[in-house]
Amino acid sequence: MAKLIVYCNDERQEYELAAFNSIGRHPDNTIQILDRIISKEHAHIERQPDGSYVLNDLQSLNGTFCRGVRISDLHLKDGDEISLGSTRIVFSQTSTEENALNRVTIAPGLTESHIRQSITAGDGVFACERDIMDEGTLRRDYERLRIGHELAKAVGSELDLDKLLPKILDKAFELVGADRGVLLLMDSAGELVPSYVKSGDGKNDSDDIVLSKTVTAEVIQKKAAVLSSDATLDERFSGAHSIIMQGIRSTMTVPLLHSEEILGLMHLDSQIASNAFTDKDLQICIGMASQAAVAIQNARLAQRIEMEAQTRAQISRLIPPSVVEQVVAGELTIEKGGRLDEITMLYSDIRGFTAMSDGAPPEEVVNTLNEYFEVMVEVLFRHKGTLDKFVGDEIIGLFGAPLKMGDHEYIAVCCAIDMLRSLTEFNRTRQAENQPPIHIGIGVNTGRVITGAIGSTKALQYTAIGDAMNVASRLVSLAKPGEIIISEHTYSRIVDRIEAEPLPPVRVKGKANEMRVFRVLGHRGQEWVAGPTNS
Repeated sequence: MAKLIVYCNDERQEYELAAFNSIGRHPDNTIQILDRIISKEHAHIERQPDGSYVLNDLQSLNGTFCRGVRISDLHLKDGDEISLGSTRIVFSQTSTEENALNRVTIAPGLTESHIRQSITAGDGVFACERDIMDEGTLRRDYERLRIGHELAKAVGSELDLDKLLPKILDKAFELVGADRGVLLLMDSAGELVPSYVKSGDGKNDSDDIVLSKTVTAEVIQKKAAVLSSDATLDERFSGAHSIIMQGIRSTMTVPLLHSEEILGLMHLDSQIASNAFTDKDLQICIGMASQAAVAIQNARLAQRIEMEAQTRAQISRLIPPSVVEQVVAGELTIEKGGRLDEITMLYSDIRGFTAMSDGAPPEEVVNTLNEYFEVMVEVLFRHKGTLDKFVGDEIIGLFGAPLKMGDHEYIAVCCAIDMLRSLTEFNRTRQAENQPPIHIGIGVNTGRVITGAIGSTKALQYTAIGDAMNVASRLVSLAKPGEIIISEHTYSRIVDRIEAEPLPPVRVKGKANEMRVFRVLGHRGQEWVAGPTNS
């Protein structure tokens, strides 16, 4: 597992790397670093086909450094230290823990049928206080109960699985004199996967740990803990050759059981003492395992909630938040292949963008577009529109899909008017910073199109396809700076609420007859004049 260890503002954070990772100050980055010297989107780290990672600096203002040298790209190696502003980042691809996990295996026994019964904790119970005459016994029992109570406190509020698993084994080692311990968790395929290893001497680079498949199968099938006083002499384990060949004399394997579901196993062993574990030890470990299972399940639920939140945030970039909530709740599905719907499409395009960006540094052009899109998409979502896509400096919005919307024609035109008004405020800020204003034209059309998730099994995009989309694209090309051009079909639905003036008919590719179009003047009864002075 590759990860970044980030040291910023006297804090240390770890991030597991995905196939693609963006680093910067903006919250949309996969790794956000609150360092004012770092750019909004400072660098990318991408996984290569061979499993290695490459860091690319995005021409950031203050640069990215490795060993004091400014870099534009770097093939990362384990232990590489990167500097961004006042932040230090360490790339880690291997760890002692991972190496230890790779040395944990489950080996099959030759005659598993020799185990014919479940091996449980027996009758080992805590005696009543009045029945205990030996002070040593009372002290030992108290200490075990104390450790169990401390485990409940230690894991009760821990929702990070990477931090939770070490705490569980630490408390288990306090309880019993184990030499080694392993926590194995079930993966999605129902296979046991070593997830954390602990050694009594603190070193996780010792001998391989081979668990008996015979024992693990017994624990999983019967949901019972297994205790062996001396595996080399215990006839119940005559088929478990993996234990015998290691010379382990005492083992405990306990199920991590939550609501009758086995989440994994906890395995402890001792190589130096016969009868190292007693029935009472096993009884305590069963209780600890039960508490640990609850904590593991809570951590997994928290992780799932976090992933859903991330998914919701990603979807929210394309679809209004109200629609996202319905998708997540299962109240709305986005079908692959699509469905035929009448919707309204809005196309918005920057006028003179090519000339405006000619000669400008690429990063400046990108920053301008991102700031402009931030304003326009906010307006689009405020009017419950769906972002179809960005095409260069063009924005395509849909009204009436994927969520059916009454009066979508009127809402789309209201959105267009709001976009021009918001752009006026945006341009005031730009002009105050001695930057040229941005002018846009907008085209709006209503018609029947196919909407849905279109693409391959690996990559889908929600979009709309149909002749009505082509008409909307033609309308935006007719719009001058500050103009909203709508089709006759759209205007016929909103003529009582929107004031517009007819323009000369236009010929649209694929249409036999010329099409009547209208320039929006504003809401009826309200003063608003279309034109570049408002953009």
